[in-house]
Amino acid sequence: MSKTVEVKAPMSGVFYRKPAPDQPSFVEVGDTVKKKQVLALLETMKVFQKVKAPVAGRIVEIIAENETPLKDEDLMFVIEIC
Repeated sequence: MSKTVEVKAPMSGVFYRKPAPDQPSFVEVGDTVKKKQVLALLETMKVFQKVKAPVAGRIVEIIAENETPLKDEDLMFVIEIC
């Protein structure tokens, strides 16, 4: 059985899957990620915080919708540890 890690919002803010509207998403379901790789951005009071992968693994689920407000501890991603 594989082990998964939930990536939750460290604070409230607006969730962004892309670095800019005309650029591709940081990650997609099925992508392999390295520890500390940027997964998304979280904007709080006009400041963008990078959301980084806590572990190396594979993105199995993206919960948060692009450009939607999240609350502290809302689930954003599920990563399967490789």
